[in-house]
Amino acid sequence: MKLNRSWLIVLLAVVVGGCAVGPNYRQPAVSAPKQWSEPLSGGETNTSASSAAWWESFHDAELDSLINRAVNSNLDLQIAQARVRGARAQYGIVAADLLPSADASSSYQRQQQSKHQPLFGAFSIPSGAFQNNVYQAGFDAAWELDVFGGTRRATEAARAEVAAAEFDRRDTLVTLLGEIARNYVEARGYQRRLTIVRENIAAQEQDVAITQDRFTNGLASNLDVQQATTLLATTRADIPTLESSLQASIRRLGVLLGQPPGALTIELSTAEPIPTAPPDVPVGLPSELLLRRPDVRKAERQLAAANAEIGVATADLFPKFSLTGAAGFQSVSASDWFSAGSKFWSIGPTVQWNIFDAGRIRANIRVKNARQEQALAAYEQTVLMAFEEVENGLTTYANEQIRRRSLEEAVKSSQESLLLANKLYANGLANFINVLDSERSLYQAQDQLVQSERAVSTNLIALYKSLGGGWENLEKRPSLAIGQITN
Repeated sequence: MKLNRSWLIVLLAVVVGGCAVGPNYRQPAVSAPKQWSEPLSGGETNTSASSAAWWESFHDAELDSLINRAVNSNLDLQIAQARVRGARAQYGIVAADLLPSADASSSYQRQQQSKHQPLFGAFSIPSGAFQNNVYQAGFDAAWELDVFGGTRRATEAARAEVAAAEFDRRDTLVTLLGEIARNYVEARGYQRRLTIVRENIAAQEQDVAITQDRFTNGLASNLDVQQATTLLATTRADIPTLESSLQASIRRLGVLLGQPPGALTIELSTAEPIPTAPPDVPVGLPSELLLRRPDVRKAERQLAAANAEIGVATADLFPKFSLTGAAGFQSVSASDWFSAGSKFWSIGPTVQWNIFDAGRIRANIRVKNARQEQALAAYEQTVLMAFEEVENGLTTYANEQIRRRSLEEAVKSSQESLLLANKLYANGLANFINVLDSERSLYQAQDQLVQSERAVSTNLIALYKSLGGGWENLEKRPSLAIGQITN
């Protein structure tokens, strides 16, 4: 027994300290620019992006409430959470292959042996001697020694897949936060546009009444009445489209909250202002982006898993060593089933080596190498796209603010033009067409201004989303508290 124990210790040392076949993983070095190429001209700063909830910078209680509820009930997020649990369970399955397995069994059989078998066929033996009972109880154990590290590589790949699933859940959360905020801002924008339409309709209805009265009294032609009526009908035609868009945004919010599409109709029926962007927006440095973006971290972990899979495939080129054993009690009589004389046991090593497979193993290694190359290219592309999204977000956010300021001036000028046109028309110094043109220009400028205000907020939301933040503080919530296997 001393020799056997020493032999086992040596085998254990080989398993624990042996090198695993296949390439060791090293995270690719990615060069990040020191500064953003786009000038920060929209209120952005290079200070570190805050991990606080970015949506709270809009100071809108309804938006905060919608996001808090969505985090607890969104179905896409629940799907992502289930994927994390599945990946962790799969890791447990793979990691279990590193440990021995044992099976216990117990059986009873009543059997009869052949009278004509070679051993007894030449002798005269009573027929009853060929019938007997067999009682057996014991256990079987087996342990495949991971000498070349194939199982360790499989465990490494499974661990990386767990982390990838966790980052995928975070990426789903970042997308959810952006979708909730964007649809909410769009809903408030449509409400504001409807308000402007109705205000213009009220003013245009007065124009129709005035021109009709002047026509009745012979002070104006029927052309003025028809032109005013045409403008009024054209403005009224915008209401159905805006109401449909408003309801679509509200229904989308309901689905994002895991509720029926019409669940928020009453709650969001009252018009409220469009959430305004804060004066300062910290975006951090490009080097910080790779740590904040969950999709980049996910792609990196998928690359690590693909790299480990090469080692799993390479291990099939080498022999597999196992220790097997069995022990128990066996007897033909229940009375001495568990006596010392009924004991049996066996133990010994086995070696299995696939020496010919028509090149199947090496072809599988080439497959894993190709997938690792794909994962590397996908990671590098994800990094580039992350920088691109942020740069585009900075550009659109800053330029939309410039457009909004121009539209504010256009609205102010249109209002003054309308006042002047009405005064000239009332004094008979201008045609009514000037009044209609001024009203049309004012309505268009007001509508475009509201759309620009909405675009400023939605562009900021897209910028926040491209920065990959918003998930940090939400990690502590019970609904998101899923354990993670760290590297």
